[in-house]
Amino acid sequence: MLVRCVYVVTHPEATHHVEGVVGGWHDSQLTPAGIRAAARIAGTLRDRIPADAEVEVISSDLRRTLRTAEEAAKSFGVETIEDRRLRERSYGQAEGRAQEWLDRRFVPPPATGDRMGHDIRVSSGSITTLREDDYFHSRQVVGLGETRHLDS
Repeated sequence: MLVRCVYVVTHPEATHHVEGVVGGWHDSQLTPAGIRAAARIAGTLRDRIPADAEVEVISSDLRRTLRTAEEAAKSFGVETIEDRRLRERSYGQAEGRAQEWLDRRFVPPPATGDRMGHDIRVSSGSITTLREDDYFHSRQVVGLGETRHLDS
């Protein structure tokens, strides 16, 4: 039985994090710590994915995500595929402004009812693993927002 896995990686520390400004489509770069974390992410993926697996590395076109993806692509000997549709949420007029500006205006999701229109946060540099088999087409979340690889 063939199993297809999708690894969703969030970019690690970027300049907008340390500068305290809103990211979204604001095109920041990885910090030196973020570059080191991207290398650890690539190593973790290399350890998890069999050597004979067909691998595609697809990234949004933002510099911080491309740099993260390029580390992974290099470890598999493939080119990164850019897809603008993979950009994270746009924060509109908040992008590039101080994070506190957005925090003062943020409306938390309701305890019940429609929660889908609200922000869902994951840790920088996290890996989420999704798996589907080719027989039953069973789909499962194997790992959600894992960050153990960043501890080293």
